[in-house]
Amino acid sequence: MAHRLSQIATRTGDDGTTGLGDGSRVAKDHLRVQAMGDVDELNSTLGVLLCEPLPAPVRDLLVDIQHELFNLGGELSIPGYALLKDEAVLSLDAALAEHNAALPRLQEFILPGGTRSAALAHVGRTVARRAERTVIALARTEPDAVRGAPRLYLNRLSDLLFVLARVLNRANLDGLGGDDVYWHSARMQASPD
Repeated sequence: MAHRLSQIATRTGDDGTTGLGDGSRVAKDHLRVQAMGDVDELNSTLGVLLCEPLPAPVRDLLVDIQHELFNLGGELSIPGYALLKDEAVLSLDAALAEHNAALPRLQEFILPGGTRSAALAHVGRTVARRAERTVIALARTEPDAVRGAPRLYLNRLSDLLFVLARVLNRANLDGLGGDDVYWHSARMQASPD
Protein backbone atom coordinates (compact mmCIF):
# COMPACT_ATOMS: atom_id res chain seq x y z
CA MET A 1 0.00 0.00 0.00
CA ALA A 2 1.32 3.40 -0.97
CA HIS A 3 0.86 5.63 2.09
CA ARG A 4 -1.48 6.54 4.90
CA LEU A 5 -3.83 9.47 4.60
CA SER A 6 -2.52 12.55 6.31
CA GLN A 7 -4.82 15.01 4.56
CA ILE A 8 -8.47 14.26 3.79
CA ALA A 9 -9.51 17.21 1.59
CA THR A 10 -6.88 17.07 -1.19
CA ARG A 11 -9.07 18.55 -3.95
CA THR A 12 -7.39 16.18 -6.41
CA GLY A 13 -10.75 14.58 -7.10
CA ASP A 14 -12.45 17.79 -8.16
CA ASP A 15 -12.01 16.73 -11.79
CA GLY A 16 -14.14 13.58 -11.28
CA THR A 17 -11.22 11.20 -10.81
CA THR A 18 -9.78 9.43 -7.79
CA GLY A 19 -6.44 7.89 -6.99
CA LEU A 20 -5.98 4.14 -6.59
CA GLY A 21 -3.49 2.55 -4.23
CA ASP A 22 -0.94 2.11 -7.02
CA GLY A 23 -0.96 5.85 -7.80
CA SER A 24 -3.04 5.58 -10.98
CA ARG A 25 -6.17 7.70 -11.38
CA VAL A 26 -9.56 6.54 -12.63
CA ALA A 27 -13.01 8.08 -12.99
CA LYS A 28 -15.01 8.10 -9.77
CA ASP A 29 -17.71 6.04 -11.49
CA HIS A 30 -15.22 3.34 -12.60
CA LEU A 31 -16.35 -0.19 -11.64
CA ARG A 32 -13.29 -0.56 -9.39
CA VAL A 33 -14.26 2.55 -7.43
CA GLN A 34 -17.87 1.36 -7.27
CA ALA A 35 -16.71 -1.99 -5.87
CA MET A 36 -14.53 -0.24 -3.30
CA GLY A 37 -17.47 1.97 -2.34
CA ASP A 38 -19.84 -0.97 -1.99
CA VAL A 39 -17.37 -2.77 0.28
CA ASP A 40 -16.92 0.43 2.32
CA GLU A 41 -20.70 0.80 2.63
CA LEU A 42 -20.94 -2.82 3.76
CA ASN A 43 -18.26 -2.25 6.38
CA SER A 44 -20.07 0.89 7.57
CA THR A 45 -23.36 -1.03 7.75
CA LEU A 46 -21.68 -3.60 9.98
CA GLY A 47 -20.40 -0.71 12.09
CA VAL A 48 -24.01 0.36 12.69
CA LEU A 49 -24.97 -3.24 13.51
CA LEU A 50 -22.14 -3.34 16.05
CA CYS A 51 -23.82 -0.43 17.90
CA GLU A 52 -26.66 -2.79 18.83
CA PRO A 53 -26.78 -5.23 21.73
CA LEU A 54 -25.28 -8.45 20.35
CA PRO A 55 -24.22 -11.83 21.73
CA ALA A 56 -20.45 -11.69 22.36
CA PRO A 57 -19.55 -14.37 19.77
CA VAL A 58 -21.51 -12.52 17.07
CA ARG A 59 -19.87 -9.22 18.02
CA ASP A 60 -16.38 -10.76 17.85
CA LEU A 61 -17.16 -12.34 14.47
CA LEU A 62 -18.44 -9.05 13.04
CA VAL A 63 -15.34 -7.16 14.21
CA ASP A 64 -13.14 -9.76 12.49
CA ILE A 65 -15.24 -9.39 9.34
CA GLN A 66 -14.80 -5.62 9.41
CA HIS A 67 -11.02 -6.08 9.36
CA GLU A 68 -11.29 -8.52 6.44
CA LEU A 69 -13.53 -6.08 4.56
CA PHE A 70 -10.86 -3.43 5.03
CA ASN A 71 -8.36 -5.89 3.54
CA LEU A 72 -10.77 -6.50 0.67
CA GLY A 73 -11.11 -2.78 0.03
CA GLY A 74 -7.33 -2.48 0.03
CA GLU A 75 -7.04 -5.29 -2.48
CA LEU A 76 -9.61 -3.67 -4.75
CA SER A 77 -7.75 -0.36 -4.57
CA ILE A 78 -4.68 -1.85 -6.27
CA PRO A 79 -5.30 -3.73 -9.53
CA GLY A 80 -3.74 -7.19 -9.37
CA TYR A 81 -2.89 -6.94 -5.65
CA ALA A 82 -3.68 -9.79 -3.22
CA LEU A 83 -4.49 -8.88 0.38
CA LEU A 84 -7.56 -10.92 1.33
CA LYS A 85 -6.35 -14.41 2.29
CA ASP A 86 -8.11 -17.62 1.27
CA GLU A 87 -8.36 -18.41 4.99
CA ALA A 88 -10.83 -15.52 5.32
CA VAL A 89 -13.31 -17.40 3.11
CA LEU A 90 -12.74 -20.60 5.10
CA SER A 91 -13.40 -18.66 8.31
CA LEU A 92 -16.78 -17.56 6.97
CA ASP A 93 -17.56 -21.16 5.95
CA ALA A 94 -16.83 -22.29 9.51
CA ALA A 95 -18.97 -19.52 11.02
CA LEU A 96 -21.81 -20.40 8.64
CA ALA A 97 -21.69 -24.06 9.64
CA GLU A 98 -21.55 -23.24 13.35
CA HIS A 99 -24.41 -20.74 13.43
CA ASN A 100 -26.61 -22.55 10.93
CA ALA A 101 -26.36 -25.80 12.92
CA ALA A 102 -28.09 -24.13 15.88
CA LEU A 103 -31.08 -22.94 13.82
CA PRO A 104 -34.24 -24.80 12.87
CA ARG A 105 -34.64 -25.59 9.17
CA LEU A 106 -36.57 -22.98 7.25
CA GLN A 107 -40.01 -24.08 6.10
CA GLU A 108 -41.11 -20.72 4.67
CA PHE A 109 -39.56 -17.57 3.27
CA ILE A 110 -38.72 -14.97 5.89
CA LEU A 111 -38.96 -11.20 5.83
CA PRO A 112 -36.07 -8.92 6.80
CA GLY A 113 -37.30 -7.90 10.23
CA GLY A 114 -37.76 -8.83 13.86
CA THR A 115 -35.21 -7.26 16.14
CA ARG A 116 -33.38 -4.12 15.06
CA SER A 117 -30.10 -6.04 14.99
CA ALA A 118 -31.61 -8.74 12.74
CA ALA A 119 -33.01 -6.10 10.39
CA LEU A 120 -29.58 -4.43 10.21
CA ALA A 121 -27.98 -7.80 9.44
CA HIS A 122 -30.43 -8.12 6.54
CA VAL A 123 -29.44 -4.64 5.30
CA GLY A 124 -25.82 -5.79 5.44
CA ARG A 125 -26.78 -8.92 3.49
CA THR A 126 -28.27 -6.85 0.68
CA VAL A 127 -25.25 -4.53 0.55
CA ALA A 128 -22.95 -7.59 0.43
CA ARG A 129 -24.93 -8.93 -2.54
CA ARG A 130 -24.58 -5.59 -4.34
CA ALA A 131 -20.85 -5.51 -3.62
CA GLU A 132 -20.57 -9.05 -4.97
CA ARG A 133 -22.37 -8.06 -8.19
CA THR A 134 -20.05 -5.07 -8.63
CA VAL A 135 -16.94 -7.19 -8.06
CA ILE A 136 -18.21 -9.72 -10.61
CA ALA A 137 -18.77 -6.94 -13.15
CA LEU A 138 -15.28 -5.58 -12.45
CA ALA A 139 -13.74 -9.05 -12.87
CA ARG A 140 -15.48 -9.39 -16.21
CA THR A 141 -13.90 -6.15 -17.45
CA GLU A 142 -10.50 -6.72 -15.80
CA PRO A 143 -10.11 -10.52 -15.53
CA ASP A 144 -6.37 -10.37 -14.81
CA ALA A 145 -6.69 -7.74 -12.10
CA VAL A 146 -9.37 -9.27 -9.84
CA ARG A 147 -8.86 -12.54 -7.98
CA GLY A 148 -11.65 -14.95 -7.06
CA ALA A 149 -11.28 -14.51 -3.28
CA PRO A 150 -13.17 -11.17 -3.09
CA ARG A 151 -16.17 -12.61 -4.94
CA LEU A 152 -16.18 -15.77 -2.79
CA TYR A 153 -15.82 -13.74 0.41
CA LEU A 154 -18.77 -11.48 -0.41
CA ASN A 155 -20.92 -14.43 -1.45
CA ARG A 156 -20.27 -16.26 1.83
CA LEU A 157 -20.67 -13.09 3.85
CA SER A 158 -24.13 -12.38 2.46
CA ASP A 159 -25.15 -15.94 3.38
CA LEU A 160 -23.66 -15.54 6.85
CA LEU A 161 -25.50 -12.26 7.44
CA PHE A 162 -28.79 -14.00 6.58
CA VAL A 163 -27.99 -16.72 9.12
CA LEU A 164 -26.89 -14.15 11.72
CA ALA A 165 -30.17 -12.27 11.27
CA ARG A 166 -31.95 -15.48 12.28
CA VAL A 167 -29.56 -15.92 15.22
CA LEU A 168 -30.15 -12.33 16.36
CA ASN A 169 -33.91 -12.68 16.20
CA ARG A 170 -33.65 -15.69 18.51
CA ALA A 171 -31.24 -13.89 20.84
CA ASN A 172 -34.00 -11.27 21.15
CA LEU A 173 -31.80 -8.81 23.03
CA ASP A 174 -34.17 -5.90 22.40
CA GLY A 175 -37.37 -7.86 23.15
CA LEU A 176 -38.81 -7.37 19.65
CA GLY A 177 -37.92 -10.74 18.14
CA GLY A 178 -37.84 -14.31 19.26
CA ASP A 179 -38.30 -16.00 15.90
CA ASP A 180 -38.08 -15.42 12.19
CA VAL A 181 -40.64 -13.10 10.59
CA TYR A 182 -42.42 -15.32 8.09
CA TRP A 183 -43.74 -14.18 4.72
CA HIS A 184 -47.42 -14.85 4.13
CA SER A 185 -48.28 -14.68 0.45
CA ALA A 186 -51.74 -13.61 -0.70
CA ARG A 187 -52.20 -17.09 -2.15
CA MET A 188 -51.48 -18.69 1.21
CA GLN A 189 -54.00 -16.41 2.93
CA ALA A 190 -56.79 -16.97 0.39
CA SER A 191 -59.56 -19.06 1.86
CA PRO A 192 -60.88 -22.00 -0.17
CA ASP A 193 -64.38 -21.63 -1.67
